[in-house]
Amino acid sequence: MYRSILLDRTMSCTIIVGGFFGDEGKGKIVAHIAHQDRPSIISRGGVGPNAGHTVRVGEKEYGVRMVPSGFVYREANLMIGSGVLVDPRVFMQEVDQVDVRDRIFVDGRCGIIETDHIARDKTSDHLRKKIGSTGTGCGPANSDRVLRTSRQAKDVPELSDFITDVAADLNGALDNDEVVLLEGTQGFGISLYFGTYPFVTSKDTSASQIAADNGVGPTRIDDVIVVFKAYPTRVG
Repeated sequence: MYRSILLDRTMSCTIIVGGFFGDEGKGKIVAHIAHQDRPSIISRGGVGPNAGHTVRVGEKEYGVRMVPSGFVYREANLMIGSGVLVDPRVFMQEVDQVDVRDRIFVDGRCGIIETDHIARDKTSDHLRKKIGSTGTGCGPANSDRVLRTSRQAKDVPELSDFITDVAADLNGALDNDEVVLLEGTQGFGISLYFGTYPFVTSKDTSASQIAADNGVGPTRIDDVIVVFKAYPTRVG
């Protein structure tokens, strides 16, 4: 049984990542730990809306691709780190679906997924047929981000009410001895750098990358929790 980190220290920053190929049940683990440790901020790293987390609240089940799955802990502010790609359409839909409009924030430096990125993802024979892309536009969006041609979240009018500096907020919380929880997505086995290349996602998915996505330095991380499942499976 996971022991609450509050029993061990005052200041704490914990990262939760997948150890296989995604679909390990990270969302449920995040929800459990959020209620145990009572973080002031839960922030998401990872690629973007190309992977979903399923969380059950009472008798109701929610599937989220942009909102951190720790939203079930109502006392925490929710954030999306600058390393994450944001699809404004998916984001706004989920914000209303899970009713977090007053406590969710997006780093202004997040890359934006445009409709053109989704179209390119779905029509690329290489990505769709060989690689098994989810068709959410993340690969083309990351490609444009590397080329420095993509928009950032601060350039999107409909996101203006949610913009913040996630790195500053997280480090400020840690300076004040608050508990912070960082969520990863997908799994180590499909990391662009360490996975089964070329059948991988469009960036690294390791714990160190999740920290970097949120602007948190390695010396500020207290715990890394890697989630596995009994039978390794993968989609794509």
